[in-house]
Amino acid sequence: MLFVGNKVTREPVLRAELDFQEGDTLTASTLIRRLEVNRRRLFNLQLFHQVLVQAVCRDGELTILYSMQERWYTFPIPIFSLADRNFRSWLDRSDRWKRVDYGIHVVRRNFRGRNEQLLGNLQLGFNRKYELFYEAPGYGRRRRIGFGAGYSYYRSHALDYATVSDKLRNLRQEDAFPIERQYATLGLRWRRTVQHLTALDVAYHHERVSDSVLYYNPDYFLNGPRREYVDISLISTLNQRNTFAYPLTGQYAQVSLTYRAFLANRSPNSFTLRGRYARYVALGGPFYYSIGAVGQMRFAEKLAYPDNRAFGYDLLVRGYDAYVIEGRHLGLLQQGLTYRLFDLGKMQISGLQSTRFNSIPLVFYLNTFVDVGYVRQPTVLPVNRLPNRFLASTGVALHLATYYDWVFTLEYARNREQQGGFFFRTQFPI
Repeated sequence: MLFVGNKVTREPVLRAELDFQEGDTLTASTLIRRLEVNRRRLFNLQLFHQVLVQAVCRDGELTILYSMQERWYTFPIPIFSLADRNFRSWLDRSDRWKRVDYGIHVVRRNFRGRNEQLLGNLQLGFNRKYELFYEAPGYGRRRRIGFGAGYSYYRSHALDYATVSDKLRNLRQEDAFPIERQYATLGLRWRRTVQHLTALDVAYHHERVSDSVLYYNPDYFLNGPRREYVDISLISTLNQRNTFAYPLTGQYAQVSLTYRAFLANRSPNSFTLRGRYARYVALGGPFYYSIGAVGQMRFAEKLAYPDNRAFGYDLLVRGYDAYVIEGRHLGLLQQGLTYRLFDLGKMQISGLQSTRFNSIPLVFYLNTFVDVGYVRQPTVLPVNRLPNRFLASTGVALHLATYYDWVFTLEYARNREQQGGFFFRTQFPI
């Protein structure tokens, strides 16, 4: 077995992904499919622009060649971002141009050629953030056991302290920081292949809010302006999609368990269970179908305001971007029908000699979708209408899958409340 093109990536990293090695017997009837499955595993390491496989059989001996084109692994990226949940929320603010962040985000992927990752953030402006994280997916010959660690410090001139009419109420302090958070995390990783990863993390958090926050919401933290807690989380992920960036076939499943234990302020401990499953099906020709579901249950005697979030943050019923929905338990179902509009192949950029940058893939997809969601909240303020109510939306979108796994989405969505609008996103929706 031979590998060509891995100038930075070490060979043991590649061999650990394959389900065969020298000396194994491969049957002719399954050879092509098996080689393709392993090629996809290497490609989904997301370390290469492309991975090709060739096989030659002579006198009963099979020679397999995997050739790859490596990416560029160090990215110093300037930070200029909006200090709100999404573009619509930022646009609704009268002081929107003061609510921006700037700085530098540095990522070193494939550190030491071992698929390790270093990440650092230096962010100034409206939200201050200083972060450093290290992630090693696996050590040893089979790269089964890995490690993760990180530290984050954050403070901001503004804080959303309550939800009224299903929208956030914001406190801004020009000369002070109403919120300060820091946490440190350590974790272990158990990794069979790039498709199956289980992570166990322990994180210590320390958070503080100003007295002004408690004036507007005395129960923001339930007990005083500070709190300390430890999160213990176990997350298992099975990712069998054809590509991780813009999947068209395969399946994805993830289960997470999180136990939060408070240390000092007498807040009740909590337990959260969340599951996600998605399926991607080729319908024939340029048509593809995707369906995804997310469910969550959170158990606690009582929850502080920032712990009682459901839709509007990392989960969203599309078309409800202007709203946040509080609640302990939730369900979300998303469906999409995708048509490959056109594939421009790889556009060559003249004047650039580096193969890591001079070829840009451009694939456009037309997508129609339907989302349905529900949030269960035992006690709801009368001014909030969306908890304990079925949410639904439909729309049409244009997706662009391109350079370095970037996906750009422009969509029009209309929700059950007869509200519609255009939205821009930078991730695959399901």
